[in-house]
Amino acid sequence: MKAADVLVKCLEIEGVEYIFGMVGKEILGLMDSLSQSEKIQYVAVRHEQGAAFMADVYGRLAGKPGVCLSTLGPGALNLLTGVASAQLDHSPLVALIGQADLKRHHPESHQYIDIPKIIEPVTKNTSQIVDPETLPSAIRKSFRLAAMEKPGSAAVILPENILSKPIKAQPLEVTPLPETVPSEEALNAAIQLVQTSEKPFILTGNGVVRQDAAAELRKLTDMLQSPIAHSMKAKGIVETGHPQNYFTFGFSEKDVVLPGIEEADLLICIGLDFVEKLPSHWNKLKLPVLHIDSLPAETNEYYPVVTELAGNIKKTLRLLNDSGLPRKSWEPPGNLQWKIEEEYQINQFPSTSEPMKIEHVLHIIQELAPDDTILISDVGDHKVSIARTYQPKMPNRVIISNGLATMGIAIPGCIGAKLASPDSTVIAITGDGGALMNFAEVETAARLGLSFLIIVINDSMLKLEVKQMEKKFGESYGTSFQNPDFAKLAESFGIRGLRVATVDEFENALKDFLSDSVGITLIELGK
Repeated sequence: MKAADVLVKCLEIEGVEYIFGMVGKEILGLMDSLSQSEKIQYVAVRHEQGAAFMADVYGRLAGKPGVCLSTLGPGALNLLTGVASAQLDHSPLVALIGQADLKRHHPESHQYIDIPKIIEPVTKNTSQIVDPETLPSAIRKSFRLAAMEKPGSAAVILPENILSKPIKAQPLEVTPLPETVPSEEALNAAIQLVQTSEKPFILTGNGVVRQDAAAELRKLTDMLQSPIAHSMKAKGIVETGHPQNYFTFGFSEKDVVLPGIEEADLLICIGLDFVEKLPSHWNKLKLPVLHIDSLPAETNEYYPVVTELAGNIKKTLRLLNDSGLPRKSWEPPGNLQWKIEEEYQINQFPSTSEPMKIEHVLHIIQELAPDDTILISDVGDHKVSIARTYQPKMPNRVIISNGLATMGIAIPGCIGAKLASPDSTVIAITGDGGALMNFAEVETAARLGLSFLIIVINDSMLKLEVKQMEKKFGESYGTSFQNPDFAKLAESFGIRGLRVATVDEFENALKDFLSDSVGITLIELGK
């Protein structure tokens, strides 16, 4: 059996359902083998960056590696941004990348670049296949490492001549990842630390979402009765009306919860990823830390760990919940919870007499959309508003690129989201800058017969950069551009496009989409 056929069988055993990619000469042998698979659907995209974004979002929602595919040279480089984004957001992803024949690796050669050197810095592991017999073990290793905490990207480089060679090696069995729990000694130390504290504050991150530990976290919060705040990517782990919910932290400006955190005498940090916001921002007072995460702590002066519980977060929280921790009920002074709600407009619907704002849009979506709606935020000024204002009713229902913070993820991300969660309503909110970066993937989605909503904020500028430059220099430069008619552009792709200018118009448009969510709708929020 040739190596390409074995590779496809390896992918089937790994449970791969979709491969997002673009065909090129060096992977034609793999495409021929892939065409024979009855378990894997190949999704032909319009740009390799879109393929990586689809695999990223699919991996976050499916809980297993998304797979993207490219040919050598420019194809591989086009994957790079999405692969790096998945790595920093700890999303499981495996990239399969074609390469020139091994004979062409030494002389200067057409389209040949040293892909491993380029892609290694943005992956957990990169394997270039030299001996075709090692292909099954390389695939198994890549999928295992991509899924292992903390998840991320892995890449397998496939020289063209390798794929056509006959091999004897067979796919390897997929075994479950081991789940560890902290030692009894560490657990007792953590219990004692909490017992001796007077004002613990719980800070939670995406690790809680990845390890499906939201229920255990809520039980711990109810037992301690201590304040809790979450990172952008951990939205939805605590219900909006929970009396201990102090909402989102980790903003560069107007991080309103910080005074409350500074009143604590212990920070219980659960599943936090430093890539979202370094502790030097939210722990300036260098308060002691109880670290609870899948991996040991990365300590520094702003993250002074007293005790750490490293292991499966879900099982670790169950052990803590069974220990009978005492109630540590306290409330930050100054009516802080109300101030956060007021500043972030969480329970205060903006006046409809005002011009339509992103907060109007978020409140209407929150009110009308089903509980399991997946909201995908592109990167831009609106991302901050989503992180502050929007309150999902379930965890892992808000997809935000907050590690690499990558513009252009929203539209291709909808494809990954809809394939991972076909029964869920999917809504993307994107600025005009991010929308046009990967708008061609609308054709991909329409070809697949998918249904989702794209909301485009048309202000002909990079608004976040405008704000930052005006604050720093008093004016902005290089941040404005012209846009097409997005509604007509949508129609040219065979999808429904419309422009709304008022709150009522948006509400009616959203109701129409939700009542008949067949196909793709684009709503342009006009000036």
